[in-house]
Amino acid sequence: MTLSVTDTLTGDSREFEAAADDEVLLYVCGLTVSDDPHLGHARLWFHADVVHRWLAHLGYDVRHVENVTDVNEKIAARVGEREGWDAEADVARHFTGEVIEEMRRLNLLRAEVYPRVSEHVPEIIDLVETLVERGYAYEANGSVYFDVTRFDRYGDLSNQKLGELESDADPDELAEKRHPSDFALWKADGVGEDAIREHRKHEHGGDLPSGETWDSPWGAGRPGWHIECSAMSMTHLGETLDIHMGGRDLVFPHHENEIAQSEAATEHTFARYWLHNGLLRTTEDKMSSSLGNFFTVRDALDEFGVNVVRTFYLGAQYRGDQTFSADAMEEAAERWERLERAYEAAVDGCDSVDARTKATDEALREAVETTREEFTAAMNDDFDVRTASNALLELASAVNRHVEAVDLVADEAADGYDYRGLRRAVETFEELGGDVFGLELGREADGDVDLAGDLVELVLDVREEERAAGNYERADALREDIEALGVAVEDGDDGPTYRFE
Repeated sequence: MTLSVTDTLTGDSREFEAAADDEVLLYVCGLTVSDDPHLGHARLWFHADVVHRWLAHLGYDVRHVENVTDVNEKIAARVGEREGWDAEADVARHFTGEVIEEMRRLNLLRAEVYPRVSEHVPEIIDLVETLVERGYAYEANGSVYFDVTRFDRYGDLSNQKLGELESDADPDELAEKRHPSDFALWKADGVGEDAIREHRKHEHGGDLPSGETWDSPWGAGRPGWHIECSAMSMTHLGETLDIHMGGRDLVFPHHENEIAQSEAATEHTFARYWLHNGLLRTTEDKMSSSLGNFFTVRDALDEFGVNVVRTFYLGAQYRGDQTFSADAMEEAAERWERLERAYEAAVDGCDSVDARTKATDEALREAVETTREEFTAAMNDDFDVRTASNALLELASAVNRHVEAVDLVADEAADGYDYRGLRRAVETFEELGGDVFGLELGREADGDVDLAGDLVELVLDVREEERAAGNYERADALREDIEALGVAVEDGDDGPTYRFE
């Protein structure tokens, strides 16, 4: 069975076919770093991680890019709230660090690059210039807007007609637009202050904080939200992506606008498949920072641990909504414990018996192969993690039945264990539960290596932040310190890579 995915653009289940036979270009719409990341954010991270892991399991080389939006009115609104938050970049740097730390704690595979808006302003300006030159955008009082009437397919992703769309844009923008649904590609200095006031949570006296501005052909200003992802994704993955992932709440206007501006600029398909995550809810409302009904990733990991949190997310396919509650977390804890106990029982059984034993349990061996088949079928059916995780739990039951039956009848229980059956079960748990689902099964032996890699990546992230801030001497010193410990660092177009020597 081949992989099929549900494409938001067509509304259909489609057989997945990458542009290249052995490579998948995966772009994930990342977080606006204006607050502590919560479990709603982490749900997208988790499912993007599993998509990455499953594609790698199928043999693809996955080029995974996930952006960091560090230029935004929500970020600027928090300037001055804490000591040291003297500029938009200070706020963004703080919360970017929080995001990176929680991503690591969630045991996510590292993306190839985490591009930041602030580091891609030249590319953004170039893209806006292209759209102006091609007649898809126009300048008004130092701002630049995309003309949605020029793009015939506008509204296709969200299944809306242009005449039915409503705009909730800043009043300053509405006064400058040719059409109410036109959207800002570049905002002149001063445009967006109403949004900063709207997002301002505390008053500190003095002037209203303003965001950073950059020089452009239209005067000083800052990028619009939507143009950022197009510029960053095309910079690192080219004009056409294989998979674009993001939350369902971003379908309109963000992703609709990404398609319009990207395809208007390149005349190529922007993304071959659009995958949208459902929302994480608390009772009736989606979990969000603005509603204040969120549970931070940090608090969840501290209270439940990474395996229970990841098992919780396995309770629903990515496209569906999911509800966070005490009962749901209790169920996740029970499912994780069942899997962990069965895995440990299988490992203990293998360790206690001679590998040359001829004892066999056909029911156990059949359960292993059935689990692998059902798991594969479920994951190839639009990444159905709930059904796939149920298959693993069925294997857990089969392992427990085998161990309990042997212990009941054998004088020397170890003599009755099916070594090959248990070994195959262990391999299945580690391959599917560990490698694909990212659960901590069978990682004790390489824990030191994992920790060392995590620490190196942490230092490299700090080094990248120092370079972005212009602190090149500090960045060079960090590289020298890493290499002195026996780690070779190589800088490339898509960021630094390393290897242990």
